[in-house]
Amino acid sequence: MPQAVVHVLFTIIVLDLFRDHFLKNKKRLPLHYVFIGGIAGLLPDIDIPLFWLLNNFLSLNVTWFHRIFTHTFFFVLIFLFISLIYFDFNRKVSKLFAIITFGVAFHIFLDWLLVGGVAPLYPFSDRVYGLNLIGRLNLPLAIEGLEAIVLLWWLWHEEKTHKISDFI
Repeated sequence: MPQAVVHVLFTIIVLDLFRDHFLKNKKRLPLHYVFIGGIAGLLPDIDIPLFWLLNNFLSLNVTWFHRIFTHTFFFVLIFLFISLIYFDFNRKVSKLFAIITFGVAFHIFLDWLLVGGVAPLYPFSDRVYGLNLIGRLNLPLAIEGLEAIVLLWWLWHEEKTHKISDFI
């Protein structure tokens, strides 16, 4: 299972690369929006602390429900719908929810790509889809170092493009 660091880091990196290499005006996607997108990359896993809360603090004996409700297309559509509602009234809020939509969708994509998969059409279908690259390629230990490798690559990229050592 991708760790929380992978979800945050990958989302931030993709948004930052988009900001650096595709947008002509970086003010259109401020760095704090990139940070918010990274946090939104964790949002689908809100079901884990919710499960823990229900079982341990409220003493409700509920079955494990990770990757059921919050890992669906419908969860992504909630944030996209909010973004579209605000598009005509408040572009800043609309852009913020578009970034959140990206973070949530990218999380689901990573789970689809790397681990057992997701049931994107739940509750209409329980069918699970996914490539499960970690299990299929028998790389369970590789995921443990994945975030370190990606973080080092990203820091190298930032040093080459933005000279972050000037700020140390």
